Amino acid sequence: MKKDIFLLGSTGSIGMTTLKIINKDKKSFNIKLLTTNKNVKKIYNQALNFGVKKVIIFDKEQLKKNQYRFKKKNISAYSSIDEAFRNIKTKAYLTINAISGIDGLEPSLNIIKYTKNFAIANKESIICGWSFINKELKKNNTKFIPLDSEHFSIWTLLQSHKTNNLKKIYLTASGGPFLKKKLNEIKYIKPKFALKHPNWKMGKKITIDSATMMNKIFEVIEASKIFELDTNKFEILIHPKSYIHAIIDFHNGLTKFLAHYTSMEIPIANTLYTNEDSYSFNRNFDYKKLNGVNFYKPSIVNFPLLKILNHKFINTYFEIILVSINDLLVKKYLENKISYISVHKFMLKLLKKRYFTNYYMSKPKNISDIKNMVNITNKYVEEYIKLNEKSN
Repeated sequence: MKKDIFLLGSTGSIGMTTLKIINKDKKSFNIKLLTTNKNVKKIYNQALNFGVKKVIIFDKEQLKKNQYRFKKKNISAYSSIDEAFRNIKTKAYLTINAISGIDGLEPSLNIIKYTKNFAIANKESIICGWSFINKELKKNNTKFIPLDSEHFSIWTLLQSHKTNNLKKIYLTASGGPFLKKKLNEIKYIKPKFALKHPNWKMGKKITIDSATMMNKIFEVIEASKIFELDTNKFEILIHPKSYIHAIIDFHNGLTKFLAHYTSMEIPIANTLYTNEDSYSFNRNFDYKKLNGVNFYKPSIVNFPLLKILNHKFINTYFEIILVSINDLLVKKYLENKISYISVHKFMLKLLKKRYFTNYYMSKPKNISDIKNMVNITNKYVEEYIKLNEKSN
């Protein structure tokens, strides 16, 4: 029997990897929904290729301009999940949310009730809105699967263990493209060099986050929320080969780790398939990657953003402000409007501003509060950059 799949963010990197896997075995899956923000051309071709009869284009202007194209092919195009799922009562087997950034949060909250299993590779949504996501998951009895390679590894390793038996969880980081460089040597390095990740093929924003170690900071915060553990239970280790993704040290003397190639195809495929109908990856275990494996702690001098982990993460506005500041700083860096060192300096200075610290003990009550804080943060940071970049 075919598994019904909803794929949010089908035109992005994770979405396209998911479709690549499904394309090899179309007889096992029935894609019932694809979504994009505004990449109409790509989602149109995807819908035709996979026989999808329902798509969502969140950009209303793009939807209005192109709706006729879909209608000609008997494909229903909508602008929201609520509109697309009106009068739907049955649940899909699996929803994969591959939408990047905080934009992925609202679609998550809206679609959970329509799916038996919900998998997400969206750090920002979990960091900013996990309490809302978790509430929906419990309310609708929907199983949660984390898709990020590190969190999928932790989730897999913990399947037969209680969390009170674990002593420490280690998340591995490649160190990014500047691993062998001191921060002082690359203060004004151009984005084109920061985008040359040694191991992974990722989007531009997450590649910069890898260079600054912000990606790993987000992963620690994300993991603490998903697995309901304090951040002091986690530690970051540099692992340049990126073959081992998570290590768990247990109180009983056992230490377990999970290794796989640097491809999101593996956690995605193992989410799509169950033990009864497992997926066959066409590469064998590479024992040579474990020969001479070097692990070491990242330097706070070269990765000063690690200081952020000293904060307590208790689902307040702090997490939303943190994500929003980082999003805007990375965007400005990629546009060559601020320097590489400014990404670090501005982040640490902005987080201490009284304008933001006043919010750190308050919690958002709903998604509107989150959106409002994103707007407030963006406005302040834009002005701060204008006033400070030239003098930095």
